[in-house]
Amino acid sequence: MLAAMSGGVDSAVAAARAAEAGHDVTGVHLALSANPQSFRTGARGCCTIEDSRDARRAADVIGIPFYVWDLAERFREDVVEDFVAEYEAGRTPNPCLRCNEKIKFAALLDKALALGFDAVCTGHYATVVLNEDGSRELHRASDMAKDQSYVLGVLDEKQLAHAMFPLGDTLTTKDEIRAEAERRGLAVAKKPDSHDICFIADGDTQGFLAKRLGKAEGDIVDESGTKVGSHEGAYGFTIGQRKGLRIGHPAADGKPRYVLDISPVNNTVTVGPVEALDVTGLTAIKPRWCGDAPVGSGIYTAQLRAHGGETTVTAELVDGELVVNFAEAVRGVAPGQAIVLYDGTRVVGSATIATTTRRTEALA
Repeated sequence: MLAAMSGGVDSAVAAARAAEAGHDVTGVHLALSANPQSFRTGARGCCTIEDSRDARRAADVIGIPFYVWDLAERFREDVVEDFVAEYEAGRTPNPCLRCNEKIKFAALLDKALALGFDAVCTGHYATVVLNEDGSRELHRASDMAKDQSYVLGVLDEKQLAHAMFPLGDTLTTKDEIRAEAERRGLAVAKKPDSHDICFIADGDTQGFLAKRLGKAEGDIVDESGTKVGSHEGAYGFTIGQRKGLRIGHPAADGKPRYVLDISPVNNTVTVGPVEALDVTGLTAIKPRWCGDAPVGSGIYTAQLRAHGGETTVTAELVDGELVVNFAEAVRGVAPGQAIVLYDGTRVVGSATIATTTRRTEALA
């Protein structure tokens, strides 16, 4: 078994549990940048040189072989360039989900299988259930507070057959995971969790995009098309954003305004009242199913962001696209995001949001 070791506490404990359970474990750290000094250090636990060293020390303590695999070029093409292109097109991508799909459970798993390993083990909080007929299902973690099944919703049944998540089926707090790491002698026990985007060193997403795409001045307009401000690049905004709009004067009703639409074609950002963000339905493309594709219309719960709650939906696959209607309107839904469908705790699959239907549009 190959244990993907990021240099953080979760993946180290996962590798240790797998080895303790009797698996023949080899640790591997993924080098995802040609210049790892440019990746965020300190509180990352992901992709820096210090993370690689932390992972190696953890593997030494566990007593397993350890290697560093260079996947920087694949990461640049499949994650970083995709991230930039999506923002340039006015969409809001999730790079962590794309990394799981393209790097950890495609490039890494393919290489692992080619080398004779039978599974990849990670520190994600999710569970894989083996059915009597031999099929596998992806389920939420036992502890919903730590559940990470949303970013794993891109995995198909073949990938699930070679995936192992040792942390997913135990009801332990993060403090208990850290205590376990300390008992095992793992120096990463007190290492801070990773946050934000690993390949944006200073955490300034807008600045990162500006360097890649350049400044492109445009208008900020209200729902009637009246100019109310200007910007230096439409890619610097996300649907539902309130802060940082730099609008010169308040709305007529004195209420805050939010980003309603981003148009890369004419480089325009449209703002309006929060009520205009209410979404009643959407269409999503590029569906990926954790098993067989659903047939006909069904009622599911859906999650729209990594740390978001669940909402009840009716969903149906129509001509290869997922058509979703919400039982109650939701806000902050943006093209480019992933929608993940659940049947109870079971992950049905995921798709990329292409278009949304607003309550105001339905009433018009």
